[in-house]
Amino acid sequence: MNLTGAALHGRLRGEMRWRASLIAVLALLVGGCAQNGNEAAILGKQAYLAECIVCHHNDPAKDGPLGPAIKGSSQELLEAKVLRGTYPPGYTPKRTSGVMPSLPKLAPRIANLAAYLR
Repeated sequence: MNLTGAALHGRLRGEMRWRASLIAVLALLVGGCAQNGNEAAILGKQAYLAECIVCHHNDPAKDGPLGPAIKGSSQELLEAKVLRGTYPPGYTPKRTSGVMPSLPKLAPRIANLAAYLR
């Protein structure tokens, strides 16, 4: 196959566009994966600010007026305390007041809260 200079140039340009498109798609995929993790934390922060700061500090690393600091709380602890009003087996509560009510409406947001509180 004998290509003229113009045909060769056109073919190379097409290959370069294809490679650039492939790189762009890969960058979006990689960026999207990282963004999904951030999205969970963002949604968790929204839930925390809407539901939790009444008793807990707006900074989850600090004690609130009624609730203790909860930064680093595991998903297991959140499921037990937020959804059922209990503690996981073997967990020692930071406070023994028992004031926190269960909030089953937060069930769909527990994973997001855990992502935010990590």
